Amino acid sequence: MVKLILKSPYIKNTGNAGGYLKYIGTRENVELVPDARPPTKRQTQLINKLLQDFPNCKNSYEYSDYHATPTKVNASALITMALESNWDAIQSSEVYMKYIATRPRAERFGSHGLFGDEDTVDMVKAMSELENYRGNVWTHIISLRREDAERLGYNNAAVWKNLIRTHRNEIAAAMKIPVNDFRWYAAFHDEGHHPHIHMMAWSAKAGQAYLSRDGIEMIKSKLTNDIFCEEMMHLYEQKTVARDELVQEARQAMLELVQKMREGLCSQPKAEQLIWKLSMKLETVQGKKSYGYLPKSVKKLVDNVVDEMERLPVVRGCYEWWLELQGKVQSYYTEEEIKRFRLSQQKEFRQIKNAVINEALKLGALTFEDGDLHRHDEPDPEENVTLAYWDFREIIHDRYADLSEKDAAITEMQKLAESGDVHAQYLMGKLYRDGDPVLPDSRVAEYWFKVAAEQGLDIAQYAQGKLYLSEDIEMRNMEQGIRWLIKAADNGNGYAAYRLGKECLKGTIVKENLPLALDYLMKTAEANVSHAQYLLGKLCLEGKGIEHSREKAAYWFAQAAEQGHDYAQALLDRMEEMKPPSVLLSSTRLFHHMSRIFQGNSLPKSAPGGIQIDRKRMEQLREKRIAMGHKPDDHEEQTYTGPTMSLGW
Repeated sequence: MVKLILKSPYIKNTGNAGGYLKYIGTRENVELVPDARPPTKRQTQLINKLLQDFPNCKNSYEYSDYHATPTKVNASALITMALESNWDAIQSSEVYMKYIATRPRAERFGSHGLFGDEDTVDMVKAMSELENYRGNVWTHIISLRREDAERLGYNNAAVWKNLIRTHRNEIAAAMKIPVNDFRWYAAFHDEGHHPHIHMMAWSAKAGQAYLSRDGIEMIKSKLTNDIFCEEMMHLYEQKTVARDELVQEARQAMLELVQKMREGLCSQPKAEQLIWKLSMKLETVQGKKSYGYLPKSVKKLVDNVVDEMERLPVVRGCYEWWLELQGKVQSYYTEEEIKRFRLSQQKEFRQIKNAVINEALKLGALTFEDGDLHRHDEPDPEENVTLAYWDFREIIHDRYADLSEKDAAITEMQKLAESGDVHAQYLMGKLYRDGDPVLPDSRVAEYWFKVAAEQGLDIAQYAQGKLYLSEDIEMRNMEQGIRWLIKAADNGNGYAAYRLGKECLKGTIVKENLPLALDYLMKTAEANVSHAQYLLGKLCLEGKGIEHSREKAAYWFAQAAEQGHDYAQALLDRMEEMKPPSVLLSSTRLFHHMSRIFQGNSLPKSAPGGIQIDRKRMEQLREKRIAMGHKPDDHEEQTYTGPTMSLGW
């Protein structure tokens, strides 16, 4: 249920605002006596006319109460709200003005209840100002439920006065009024089930003010965040387990689906066909190939791709949980339920559309699908290791061991490394590179990898080459990286040979050399490195630098699939579709892009003025995680845009 209602009608520039000011400043604080009798015939007739003339009245606390329990007291509250919310219109209605003139009033205390920027308000002077004013005057009505007002202390004019004074500059900004030109008065009405204030606001310069729907939401958000700050904070800071339980449950469910998306493969033939069609359409588009710049027909094609991806159960489930999270936040700002647009029309996920375009533009480009390579390309040595090395390594990798035990084992492992144990040297390099369980230190890692590599340990040579080719700016040295990869490959390391073959195909940090690439890949594939077998299968299927052969492609895919290579199995299963591999894999790559976008939106979005974190900050945090040793996203291509070099042989 919405916590705060804000209505912002306005009185047109006819000089009639003075009467409204007098009305809100002098009308009684009505105390509604409980009366469960049904409404009178006159009340019912008037309510029907009000709802016909002003249907927006249905979006109010008073209408909800009257609709649920049609009693005399609820009818009176609804009539009062409707008349006050539509003052400008009712002045021209004899029926409504007669009702206002003859309705019973309770006793008033004092001359008026107006407050504003000054402690004392001269009503006569204020009325004169408004009667001579020829601009629009907004008549905000801000109301709470009685139980909320009592619980939070918003049941008296002083608290409301402090609230509006605190936010008067923000209200002015929402109304496009310079702070020095902003004028306002308000009065508190401690009425019935819905205590509220009437606030009149305008600019000293007629024609200057403008209040849009976004402006209304901004005002509502600022006031809601202040009034309910403690109750809302749990959505962002997780103050208590009880309050955060529903949000955490929804977010956890969403992130579990995101994980499935990130690690899974996807077969969505219709989406793939649309991406293929989009790729051909984009070839004819001039200028910037971003969604906002595309012709309508091409935008429609992009939307259709997103709609097809939404049909996937895991995507649809992710989106439903996201809507659940947003609904919990939105319920504080509006009684309307969050609208469920198609994913392609949801503005919070516009990134997906550009991800679709990027995939279409990359069709035909060679991709590698080896984001999981880091999980098994540097196995710990098992043969010809010392017993001491084995024992200390087991303690270091034991997740249940005490920190003191781990520290002691690392100290002993370092002593082994210093004594010349090549496997201990290699492990020390890995520990300092990855930062687990020691603090990461690339220079120390470089030292230990180097001393092990110089003793001829192929995995240390491979690790040293990877370190020099990594995204670590302090360590990046292309020439040294390639040199160590060549040594490792010559020493029989299949993963080093695969990396060299891959770099020869890409042509980014070395010059493109297809014959040399195929030589490396063939040797590696014959040594049962599944990623090389998979890549050879793709090259055979596409006929890139090698004879086109579906039979050879199927052979290499089968070899890789036997070792558990999921992408190889997926292409093997769909070879009869006679589509290029880049098309067959396009929905999977888009699937993975979408997982990252959903993860970026997995925290409830605050309404305007709430607690927010922008994409730039998210990127900074991501870079910080990588610098601390975490791996970048498994499926994110890391490209180098600097100069290339020749392998020199």
